[in-house]
Amino acid sequence: MPVWKERLSQTPKLLGPFPDLIARVLASRGLTQDKVDDLLNPKLSELKDPNLIKDMGIAVERIVRAYKDKEKICIYADFDLDGTSGLAILKTGLEKIGFKDVAYYQPRRLSEGYGFHADAVEELKNLGISLIITVDVGITSYKAFEKANEVGVDVILTDHHLPGENLPKAFAVVNPNQKECTSGLGYLCGAGVAFYLLRAVKRAFFEDPTLPKNDWDLKEVLEFFCIGTLTDMVPLVEDNRVLVKHGLVALAQTKKAGLKALLEALSLDGRELTSQDVAIRFSPKLNALSRMESDILPAQIYLETDDRKAQQMISRVLENNQTRQSLQSDADVRAMRILENWNEPDFVFVSSKDFHRGIIGLIATKLSQHFNRPAFVGSENSDGMVVGSSRTPPGSEISLVVALKSGEKVLNRFGGHAAAAGFELQSHNQDQMIDYLRTHFQNLKSNPQSLAIDFDTAADLSEVNANVMKWYDFMGPYGVGFNVPLIKFSDVSLITKKELKGGHLKLSFSDATKANQVDGLLFSPTESIKSKIVVGITYDVLGEMQWNYFNGRKTIQLLVKDLKPL
Repeated sequence: MPVWKERLSQTPKLLGPFPDLIARVLASRGLTQDKVDDLLNPKLSELKDPNLIKDMGIAVERIVRAYKDKEKICIYADFDLDGTSGLAILKTGLEKIGFKDVAYYQPRRLSEGYGFHADAVEELKNLGISLIITVDVGITSYKAFEKANEVGVDVILTDHHLPGENLPKAFAVVNPNQKECTSGLGYLCGAGVAFYLLRAVKRAFFEDPTLPKNDWDLKEVLEFFCIGTLTDMVPLVEDNRVLVKHGLVALAQTKKAGLKALLEALSLDGRELTSQDVAIRFSPKLNALSRMESDILPAQIYLETDDRKAQQMISRVLENNQTRQSLQSDADVRAMRILENWNEPDFVFVSSKDFHRGIIGLIATKLSQHFNRPAFVGSENSDGMVVGSSRTPPGSEISLVVALKSGEKVLNRFGGHAAAAGFELQSHNQDQMIDYLRTHFQNLKSNPQSLAIDFDTAADLSEVNANVMKWYDFMGPYGVGFNVPLIKFSDVSLITKKELKGGHLKLSFSDATKANQVDGLLFSPTESIKSKIVVGITYDVLGEMQWNYFNGRKTIQLLVKDLKPL
């Protein structure tokens, strides 16, 4: 059972127009009085200079030359929403500045796979492209750059992933995470790097008297920056925080036909948006398109200008998402059946020819939460190749990359992040991989670490009100590096419990006075947890406060993260 720890139990009191609960949360994040205004009122005017990024000047000069020489440019972007957002930023921005018909290319997730591919470079060369700008991809794609140099295509590499020992031979490498870059912008995602490139290009056009001028505003692509940054789970700090805060406002008020139609279809229109709205409700519908290799891809939604066509596309987007949900539901059931006799206590590993490659990450997420341990899920093709995805449960400090490295002798490739990683191996090597993982996790157990949940502050139910929620929202956006505040509520009674579709629980809590009540939502509890949730029992509850929109009503609810019976 996780240990609950208050972030900072002794904090100086912060002064301001906000309620005391908000002051306690701000103090728990280590904020001092002089930093409160910077957090609550971030200013676009204080963004870092894009030319601080190494090679930015070289990249901008090459793009300006392409404009003057009327060259054909292509943006080559990764298929995920980070890459797609950066694609939309550059295509929209460059065309607003004055470029004509900027082309774009994205590899298919399943048939081509991740990366900057040499055969695509050759194809683009044959179409008359002389300059390629990559987005969110390319930092380890050495063969594609060799091909580009061979056929005479210049490539400006923009990426944010960590480079290897050697950089590809690109015309310019615009990556704030390369060793010699001192910009301090390493927290940008791929779309963020693309946005900073566009800022630098726009400035160059403004400063060159021979180039056209216009009053186009970079704020018009902040929706794309916001989506890319929130879905790629990069830290919401410094410039990211400033731009996402303004980007959420821009997205809520968007005139872009595709984005507007999706907001309307999800009943997210006509109100303020939170980072959770974008990351949990909005973006997965777009992500499902590339997961399922739909005939409509996110870039088309981003760039559509016709309202009627946008409505038609969004109808198909929602149909595609239903297909994805159905496939995932069937796969979840199948995975649980396969694991009925699984005896490993520290992890789960399952693969099947019936698992669609586009949803294995989602299956792994569900299994990691259900079993509360790392989950490894593979999709096997007819050639005996297993492509896999792995996830850790919330709050885990286990690194999946380190776990996978323990079995690198039998893996064709692997990589990713601590909490989400991918891998590939031959089917006949799966048992050996399981052995490697077993040994790895047994070694970890010899140096156990207790699972801890850090919460911001304790509060009474009487403090949960509309004014607190107004400031709670104003403190946002929330994400990696600035998590949604987690509040502890002590001695609250469970007065109602209702199971919802999908196995989620709708709860209602009351304090000892019975005068203060709040609804709660607990997602996907295990059967063991369900059995401990009994009406009439008193609990300590950890929860995130949020708005619930239902049937035209707006009420406050707790997203329950953990609870302990007293």
